[in-house]
Amino acid sequence: MTRHCIAVAAGGTGGHFFPAEALACELVRRGHDIILMTDRRAGMRETGVFAGRQQFVLPGAGIAGRGIIRAARAAVALGRGVMQARGILSRIRPSAIIGFGGYPSVPPLLGGSLLPQGRRPLLFIHEGNAVLGKANGFLAPRMNGIATSFPVVAGVPEGIPATLTGMPVRPDIAALAGEGYVPSNGVINLLVWGGSLGARVFSDVVPPALAALAPALRARVQVTQQARAEDVERVRAAYRAAGIPATVAPFLDNVPDRLRAAHLVIGRAGGSSVAELTVAGRPSLLVPLPIAARDEQGANAQALCDAHAAWMIRQPDFTAPALTQRLRELLADRDLLARTAQAAAALGRPDAAARLADMIEARLPDLPRTA
Repeated sequence: MTRHCIAVAAGGTGGHFFPAEALACELVRRGHDIILMTDRRAGMRETGVFAGRQQFVLPGAGIAGRGIIRAARAAVALGRGVMQARGILSRIRPSAIIGFGGYPSVPPLLGGSLLPQGRRPLLFIHEGNAVLGKANGFLAPRMNGIATSFPVVAGVPEGIPATLTGMPVRPDIAALAGEGYVPSNGVINLLVWGGSLGARVFSDVVPPALAALAPALRARVQVTQQARAEDVERVRAAYRAAGIPATVAPFLDNVPDRLRAAHLVIGRAGGSSVAELTVAGRPSLLVPLPIAARDEQGANAQALCDAHAAWMIRQPDFTAPALTQRLRELLADRDLLARTAQAAAALGRPDAAARLADMIEARLPDLPRTA
């Protein structure tokens, strides 16, 4: 394969950035040059695969869910980002651009699509959810191909090639694939996470739900929970009062080790979280983010539920009494947890980064070359 320059467009939270880093690592391993086009939330990367490589921070902001004035300002910022990206791409001339969703993907991919035919790179998007997101839905008709994380993705336009690659995960998460699930013979390790910033609903609901378990079952539970910084102390206090050993922090380090030890995970159903759960093969109780524009997380969770790989509770129904009842059923049935873990593992694609790189490379020879 000829050495190519490939632009990676990703920003915002870790859910969009982790798969971009995983793909970039694979492309570098294959001998390609990479550049990063991102937003100010992610900023310049001083560590990881993008450190020391060309990086461009572009203006832009999300438009969905904003008032008229803020939406207008966001549109202007995106417009500036598109024109800056077009100028950068015209100068650097990458062979392809791959975007990972959200508004940070819009300026590079839209800017690339506005270049003259002979200077236009191949354009790809990766969709991490079971429903095409708004930014990806806007960009999709202009793309040369779409990579998906789910076999069925709602909203993919007809006529645009779609390839099931899976969601790239960090190498240390991918290494968990195939290790298997070991049911608890004593302590039950419960992992509670809530996306990149945590989720207050888990701080409000999970501690009292666990405290209401029968003493014999409660005595077996050990918790690792991500919580917002302002909630950490009250969550710790609630677990102390219930006599439940707990590690509570705003950011969980050693995520692979915590996943490896988990017998059940409670959390959101973002694309990256679902990918990590399936690669690791862990049973989960999913509470989709209720404000997602197209209910992407609900679709993700439903896809796992349909495969008997998880359970879902919608947030309006996610109360302490409801969770207590569900946990009584789940934590008391080792075989059910093990079967669900096996079903989750069957959905995992630890080689997603390689599959995505394959999809891009397969199209690179078709790129027109002009002086």
